[in-house]
Amino acid sequence: MKSMTELLKRFDSNLPLASALTIPAEWYFHSGISELERRSLFSGWQAVGSIDQLRDTGNYITAEIAGEPVAVIRGDDGTLRAFSNVCRHRAAILLSEDAGQVAKIRCRYHGWTYDLAGNLRGAPEFDGVCDFDRDANGLPPWSVATWGPTLWVHANPNATPLPELIAQMQAKGSLDNLHWAARRVYELDCNWKVYVDNYLDGGYHINTVHPNLAGVLDYSKYRIELFPNACLQSSPLVPADGIGSVRAGDMAQYWWVFPNFMLNLYEGVMDTNVVYPLGPDRCRVVFDFYFAGQSDDFIRDSLDVAERVQHEDMQICAEVQRGLRSRSFDTGRYSVKREAGVHLFHRLLADQLRTAARH
Repeated sequence: MKSMTELLKRFDSNLPLASALTIPAEWYFHSGISELERRSLFSGWQAVGSIDQLRDTGNYITAEIAGEPVAVIRGDDGTLRAFSNVCRHRAAILLSEDAGQVAKIRCRYHGWTYDLAGNLRGAPEFDGVCDFDRDANGLPPWSVATWGPTLWVHANPNATPLPELIAQMQAKGSLDNLHWAARRVYELDCNWKVYVDNYLDGGYHINTVHPNLAGVLDYSKYRIELFPNACLQSSPLVPADGIGSVRAGDMAQYWWVFPNFMLNLYEGVMDTNVVYPLGPDRCRVVFDFYFAGQSDDFIRDSLDVAERVQHEDMQICAEVQRGLRSRSFDTGRYSVKREAGVHLFHRLLADQLRTAARH
């Protein structure tokens, strides 16, 4: 059996795109790689929802980021706070719904209660416990930040600000007047990296996997722009019936930020999709949809389009995951014209995993 060091050496990050081989198939189902990713890749800023969901006191949303439950809530003082969504007594999940509103946070296991700032306020039948510091048993805080209508968290309570890339993204497209409308969650039978590879292939699969979407994109003018930790794919849009009625404007923009954040932006329409690993062979993708005041019929039709595209991606990604376990496949090559984004992803991934493996 290969050691982790040997396995991580099998991808050469220094080769240029035209000469490079993809990451080995084993990286997509190896349990050791999966655990190393869980510990090292998802501790930075993560998009978890929208500020539109947290307008009133006690509004909350929850997320689970590579095994770490987190909650974001609007406090009595109007402040947004994020903290661990795990009771300090016996590790029960505190807020079990995706979103909601509460006056206080009460654990349904043994009744411990916390205020909206995460401070422990009640620990029933805990009299006589020696050296128990109530103030030290509040919920561990996370950092929280906003960008446009989106909401982000970081496990470090003193995290540095959101990356400079956020400013670059905003400069290339207006988020004014966009408001959250819906969320859709999907579980896929593939490694999370398969989903990212699919997203970053420069439109390579659009004509074959998404024929309806292909009808509104000017594929010959599809462009890829690389940043230190991100990729922008863009394409002019062409007028078309059907899907074109809800995917309109001059330009489609498809942003990816390492490791797992994706943003699709059209005129007056945006969705974010974040992929989380559930293990070597499964992942969860969370979509949040934003609109700029369109009608209910427009929003419904737009969500239907997104649903069809997602199911097309789910099918091909599951097929790829099965193929990666074949003895006939180990590594592939990159399309120089289309897959610069995939190559960037693999290089960032390999470099970060190697760094984590050394510590």
